[in-house]
Amino acid sequence: MNELKNKETETSNLKTMLEVKNLRKIYKNGHLELEALKGINFTVKEKEFVSIMGKSGSGKSTLMNILGCLDTISHGEYILDGENVAGLSQNRLAHIRNKKIGFIFQSFNLLPKLTAQQNVELPMVYAGVNKSKRREAAMYALSRVGLSDRGHHRPNELSGGQRQRVAIARSLVNSPAILLADEPTGNLDSRSTEDVIAIFQQLNNEGATIIIVTHEPEVSEHTKRIITFKDGQIVSNVNVENQIIAVQRNPNDIE
Repeated sequence: MNELKNKETETSNLKTMLEVKNLRKIYKNGHLELEALKGINFTVKEKEFVSIMGKSGSGKSTLMNILGCLDTISHGEYILDGENVAGLSQNRLAHIRNKKIGFIFQSFNLLPKLTAQQNVELPMVYAGVNKSKRREAAMYALSRVGLSDRGHHRPNELSGGQRQRVAIARSLVNSPAILLADEPTGNLDSRSTEDVIAIFQQLNNEGATIIIVTHEPEVSEHTKRIITFKDGQIVSNVNVENQIIAVQRNPNDIE
């Protein structure tokens, strides 16, 4: 009991990285309206590892687009790292996407003609970081995901798991406030999934705040909290009592 109280006290003292208040998203088509999100409320503290689950059409992808500042809300508030992003200009939203959010996608979204290192450098190119600092930061990020020896390889020379790890490295280079991963293991086999989840857990242990959208219960059980959506509403928001710890293979053993 004391251990539980200490854990709750520790969490309450952490900074709020993300908060949504009465968030609604309405899509309009002529006179028709579709309410994709219906008054959502939740917070994510720093150093949390949260999964968002739900069937297709439940609203989880709409929410992820809003959290990533790729879409706007219809009503309510969305506060990211202390800043209410509702109503901000497109230029300011682009700045927030580049500096405060690290994205990881199911399809990796790597540019095929660039090397792994060059792909990881891209967010810093947009941020105006000079070439030498970009290279140093990119190689450090690749080393964090076990790919320091793959920097000069292009995506077609890497396995699916390696490509996703390059995408994770790319998401880290600007030291974002939060990492958002949309079905990051959807295109991976079970062994590569374990490797990628192990990296997320390692990053979280080092202090990263991470939100994963997934439809796979076995993936969500590796996180620390599960928020479940149904028909545009949150139907449960629970801590994971027995978090599964993933075991990553030695990078030298991965083809």
